[in-house]
Amino acid sequence: MHAIEMSNLTKFYDTLCAVDDLTLSINNEIFALLGPNGSGKTTTVLMLTTLLHPTGGNAMVCGNDIISQAEEVRKCISYVPQDMAVDIKLTGRENVRFFADLYGVPDAKDRVDEVLEVMELTDRADDLIKTYSGGMRRRLELAQALVHEPNVLFLDEPTIGLDVAARKKIWEHIRDLRKKGMTIFVTTHYMDEADQFCDRVGIISRGRIAALGSPSELKARLMKDVITVRVDGECAPPPLDGVAYVGRTGDELSFTAENGSETLPVLAGSLARTGATIRAMSLREPTLDDVFLQAVGQQEEPHGFEDGKFRIMLRRRK
Repeated sequence: MHAIEMSNLTKFYDTLCAVDDLTLSINNEIFALLGPNGSGKTTTVLMLTTLLHPTGGNAMVCGNDIISQAEEVRKCISYVPQDMAVDIKLTGRENVRFFADLYGVPDAKDRVDEVLEVMELTDRADDLIKTYSGGMRRRLELAQALVHEPNVLFLDEPTIGLDVAARKKIWEHIRDLRKKGMTIFVTTHYMDEADQFCDRVGIISRGRIAALGSPSELKARLMKDVITVRVDGECAPPPLDGVAYVGRTGDELSFTAENGSETLPVLAGSLARTGATIRAMSLREPTLDDVFLQAVGQQEEPHGFEDGKFRIMLRRRK
C-alpha cells in the first residue's frame, strides 16, 4: 500500500482546470512537487489533505479515501502550510500542547517534551513565540505537526523566507524524519533544496506532471552540456544542428548541446550574426533548474481564478 496514491485526480474551478488528470504514487520518501505559480501545486496539496474536494478522480492517503474517509486521513497526516501557523501570544510549549490536545495524544506532556527536544527547542520552550526567530518558528511548526506521530507529512514551502543556516537546519530535521520511515510531501521553489534533499521530484505544469524522477535521473535525461549566454536586448535563437534552445531568464539564454566545448564558438558566431551583443558565455553540466525550465517552458504569470496567494492556470472545461 502506498502512503499516497492519486488516480486521475482533477480539480476544476468553474470552467478552469487547476489539476488535470493527475496519477501518481508516493511512499516512504521525500517527494517534491515543483512548478511555477499557478501550476496546481497548492491545489493538489489541499485535496490530499482533505481541505478541498476534487472534481474528478480519486486519491488514497494511508489507505483511506480523501472524500469518504476524510476523518481517517486527517488522523494519519500533518500539514504545515506556507503561512505561519503558530500563536505568537502563547509559548512554544503551549502551542505544541494545544495540538496534542486536539489530537487526543496520550501522555501529552511527555510527548510534547519529546518533540520539542527533537526540534531543539527545549531551552526556549517556555518563551513567548514573539521572541522566536523565523527558523525557530518553523521548527516549532514541525513540532506541532509531529506531536501525534503522523505517517505522512505535507510541507508547503517549508524554508521560504529563512536564511541559509535556518534552511539547512530544517532540512536536517526533514531528512531525519525520512530515515524513521515517514513519507514527506514537499512543495518548494528552491531548486537547490529539491536537488540536494529530495528522493524524487515531480514537475507540474498547467496541472499535469511534465517530468518525474530522482534529481539525478532528471538531469541525466538531458544528456548534454548546458551553454548560457548573456546578451543585450532581444534576439532570436539561431537554428543550429545539435543545439537545442531551452529558454531565457532575464538577459540569459540557455542552450543544450552534445559537445559544448565545440559548440561554443559556433553558437557565438550565429548569435552575433543575428545582431545580438554577447556579454558572456559559459559551459556547465545540467542542473535541476535546467530540467525545470525545459519542462515548464517560458510561462508567464497566469491569469484566472485566485486560489489564496496563487493564481490557477488553466485548461478550460469542454
